[in-house]
Amino acid sequence: MSRIPRDRTNPAGKRPGKIGRTGKDAPAVEPLNIVHGALPSREVILRFIADHPQKASKRELAKAFGLKGDSRVELKHLLQELEQEGMLQKSRKSLIRPGALPPVTVLDITTRDKDGDLIGRPAEWPEEQGVAPAVAIRQQSPAGRQGKGKAPVAGLGDRILAKIFPAVDRGGPAYTARIIKVIDRRRGASMGVFRTAPGGGGRLLPIERRGEEMVIDPDFTGGAADGDLVEIEVARLGRFGLPRAKVLSVVGSVGSEKAISMIAIHAHGIPHVFPPAVMAEAEAAKPATMSHREDWRDVPLITIDPADAKDHDDAVYAELDPSPDNPGGVIVTVAIADVSWYVRPNSPLDREALKRGNSVYFPDRVVPMLPERISNDLCSLKEGVDRPALAVRMSFSGEGRKIGHTFHRIMMKSAAKLSYQQAQAAIDGNPDDRTGPMLEPILKPLWHAYEVMKRGRDRRQPLELDMPERKILLKPDGTVDRVFVPPRLDAHKLIEEMMIQANVAAAETLEKKRQALVYRIHDGPTLAKQEVLREFLATLGISLAKGGNVRANSFNGILAKAEGTAHQTMVNEMVLRSQSQAIYSPENIGHFGLNLMKYAHFTSPIRRYADLIVHRALVGSLGFGEGGITPDEEAALDDIAAEISTFERRAMAAERETIDRLIAHHLSTRVGEEFAGRVSGVTKSGLFIALPDYGADGFVPISTLGSDYFIYDEAHQALSGERTGLGYRLGDSVTVKLAEAIPLAGALRFEMLSEGREMPTAVRSFHKAGRRDRGEVRKKPGTRPPRGRR
Repeated sequence: MSRIPRDRTNPAGKRPGKIGRTGKDAPAVEPLNIVHGALPSREVILRFIADHPQKASKRELAKAFGLKGDSRVELKHLLQELEQEGMLQKSRKSLIRPGALPPVTVLDITTRDKDGDLIGRPAEWPEEQGVAPAVAIRQQSPAGRQGKGKAPVAGLGDRILAKIFPAVDRGGPAYTARIIKVIDRRRGASMGVFRTAPGGGGRLLPIERRGEEMVIDPDFTGGAADGDLVEIEVARLGRFGLPRAKVLSVVGSVGSEKAISMIAIHAHGIPHVFPPAVMAEAEAAKPATMSHREDWRDVPLITIDPADAKDHDDAVYAELDPSPDNPGGVIVTVAIADVSWYVRPNSPLDREALKRGNSVYFPDRVVPMLPERISNDLCSLKEGVDRPALAVRMSFSGEGRKIGHTFHRIMMKSAAKLSYQQAQAAIDGNPDDRTGPMLEPILKPLWHAYEVMKRGRDRRQPLELDMPERKILLKPDGTVDRVFVPPRLDAHKLIEEMMIQANVAAAETLEKKRQALVYRIHDGPTLAKQEVLREFLATLGISLAKGGNVRANSFNGILAKAEGTAHQTMVNEMVLRSQSQAIYSPENIGHFGLNLMKYAHFTSPIRRYADLIVHRALVGSLGFGEGGITPDEEAALDDIAAEISTFERRAMAAERETIDRLIAHHLSTRVGEEFAGRVSGVTKSGLFIALPDYGADGFVPISTLGSDYFIYDEAHQALSGERTGLGYRLGDSVTVKLAEAIPLAGALRFEMLSEGREMPTAVRSFHKAGRRDRGEVRKKPGTRPPRGRR
């Protein structure tokens, strides 16, 4: 048995059980049997990662076990095997056990234990992984760690960024946490639905599953009507009876979009009211000066956005490259609103923007990252108005290769504000009074430049998933009018490709300057997910090569084979499910989906904090004057990346839940009606059914499918009857009846009307040969799963 060698990551030469931790954070574990310089066993690696999540990268593992040369290669292969077997998974730049918390996690403090200690749970947790684990919060002394600085102190309801450790006491929560910083101090108000009671007053029905009903006295109804969504505060907690509450504000009818989006805002703790200090700073802001700026007000940059856009943060212009050294080449200019001039590091505006992380978009409301004075006025590239911007001029060869670029801090004046549809119509031969004069000098050069850039994109072959995006159109009262799929125009693709290339240029410039930044990274599919996809594709006669070097174009080949077949939709869905989630990180691993090695978000600083960080990094490293990145920001990039990645997932969840609730409310009057649907998910518990005409999903419990025993087959993504051989597969078109709609929960329950189709022979023989070995749950109406599998 040997000690871990002394190095910068372990200056005290401590045993693995105590690396990097002291006091309460250090778990009591037996020392590992390690032969220094020799490849450790699988069991030792798994235990080390479980006990030392902060040391769970390939580099740190190699250091801890003293591995060099060929031993490091062997370690890499061993870790890949453990990933393929599902024993490990990637989380940012570390490895964790499946279902484990990452070393740095955003937690919501939800309750206290019997000793009064705070208990938190992850702010975002995948539903398929069950109940989120509890984490015991360890408050430090006011003097901080080892008496250095002031330690952050959190309370009930706060959201925190925390360092995660395995718990010492195995009888309590599985983890303990040390607070890094308090992200958001949540208010004591909560929400519910007001129901009138006989004789005056009423009851508050909770909108959260674990909430409790409350009594509202007649004097404290706040003018709420039956069915209103209200914000309340607890007025009194008694020893007996229900708590009593006071209505603070009436949000509106629970069926309106405004009320439903407020449920999501409240449930996810999304800050939606700007503090007075933030509003005061925004209102006091003055237009930018020409200091350190080039005058580009004569360049005919134009904005192309959705017709209802209120802010415009990007403008474009293109021209032929006059250089004789670049025949057939083009120069593309992308100008982005200079938010860094107005939002300075550690100002009230900056702190609030970081707390929000990004703007959140609901069907009829936006919760902006920045106040309207900044986002819709001073930083919006309005037509005919002087506006500060950061611009990048990019040169492309005739083959679409980017051969050079330069960044500039400028003052610009937008020549026109166009919608996607307006610009596309002009190119298609239907210009209007606005687009007619600019067709030849501005629009046609833009489209020509896009055709050139598209050659490079086609050669790069990013992942090309065909997943239509549905939009909800609302009535004036905030309820759903209709759901539709907007057309995907070349105008959309043009702006998208120009923004992608501007983001690449930003990452390349900052790397060249050796400037710390936040990348947008997207890891490739894990080996375990690849194997699930490979087994599924094999059932359709489509192959996916084995190995860890799968590229985006490997999936494009699969999608091309499925195009035009009955399996096209489900193949697209399965490929999408196999992908990792893109996140922000100061460590670069490239972007798998876009097939790019260097990528950083630069083009939307009005609505994404990550882009603001990149702007500051460019201003500082290129000597563009005021508003550059600070040393404190550079030191905090790990924490900032973790926070904004979590806030992005928070926004996505809130947006999705709001749409689910809107559609559930829209369909709540149609219980008993039949709908055409498609099987969008298959689980051991039943089938998820998508209604393409509504953009909604509902569930068919397995116990309602019929009298047969149904067996779940993950490889074929199917539920099939053991006796009849009939069943349902992912992508099947079916007819269902709406059995129940629960608007507040955004839930729909269906009954299956379509008879199952005959399963392929391979599926039936798979069941007969492997049912005992697999131990699958057999389900029949009225039966219960065996003990231990509920």
